[in-house]
Amino acid sequence: MTDLAPRQPDATPAAYDAATLAVLAAMEEAAEKHLDNIRPHNTKRSYANDWALWEEFHDWLAERTGQRLPSTAVTKGTLVGFVVWLDTIKAAAPNSIDRRITGVTVTARNEHGIEVPKAATVAARQALKPLKNDPERQARGRGKAAAVTPEQLRQMAAAVPDSLAGLRDRALWLLAFGISGRSAEVAALRAEAIVHVSQGLEVHVPAVKGRPPRDVVVGYGKNPDTCPVRAWLTWSAAAGLTAGPAFLPITAHGRLGDRTLSPEAVREIIARNAERAGLSVRLTGHSMRAGFITTSRRAGKREEKIRAQSGHAENSPAFWGYIREADKWTDAASEDIGL
Repeated sequence: MTDLAPRQPDATPAAYDAATLAVLAAMEEAAEKHLDNIRPHNTKRSYANDWALWEEFHDWLAERTGQRLPSTAVTKGTLVGFVVWLDTIKAAAPNSIDRRITGVTVTARNEHGIEVPKAATVAARQALKPLKNDPERQARGRGKAAAVTPEQLRQMAAAVPDSLAGLRDRALWLLAFGISGRSAEVAALRAEAIVHVSQGLEVHVPAVKGRPPRDVVVGYGKNPDTCPVRAWLTWSAAAGLTAGPAFLPITAHGRLGDRTLSPEAVREIIARNAERAGLSVRLTGHSMRAGFITTSRRAGKREEKIRAQSGHAENSPAFWGYIREADKWTDAASEDIGL
């Protein structure tokens, strides 16, 4: 039997000569390309989404620290912070968080050449472990966003603090409701594109994420506390807004920032205000959009008018799902049938 030389350990590449090292490096690169080629398209897309969330987390962190860390800073601290952010701000399910940890570490290595320390991933999964044992957290993501109701809007308005931040928050979620806006659309609104006219507001909703822009109108509300027009006029006057981002960050000392809010900050403001009001359901950024559609439909508004406000496509399953929910008790099949 031919004696085989013992395999050189990977940890000691210095034992190889330059020619061998070059071949090994070429094989490493070829292996990465091959694995990337055979990786399913859905997996690649998921990893891209995970990295986009990682970037969003860093934007959120920058709003609070005043310092934008490089996205390649995948450390024990940032990865554990990412887990906490996904849990508390995004209300993500634990299994989803687990997968996103993998997506970030794989993308950091394959796309950015950053080898994430094992201690970082171990710490992140230690932070995740108690979340996986929580039945309520495990149930997340198994249903649609709760559609906010006018009564809940009144509860939120009653709980708003008497401060500049309170004026901004109330205007933000009432206008989000009034335009049936996505969080990214609300974040992208411009003060100069919100025009006050005698009937209310004419609002230009800009294009975001490839969706077309739209122009909508928001009428005065009957209740001053939940009127989006009055809320916007009060906030914009207090903040001195004539142009630029419609909604700005505010420091703990009540000073206005000069950058637009991120979509995540919009979602956080809505969730925080709902929690402050003691609502029995957890609201998300999408709750305002869903709430507008169902409330408008129950008030007898036509489908095409509602779609023009929300920007849904005519054949959108999500839109028609909201319409069916709103119409559920209108001329119900079980009503007045002689029972």
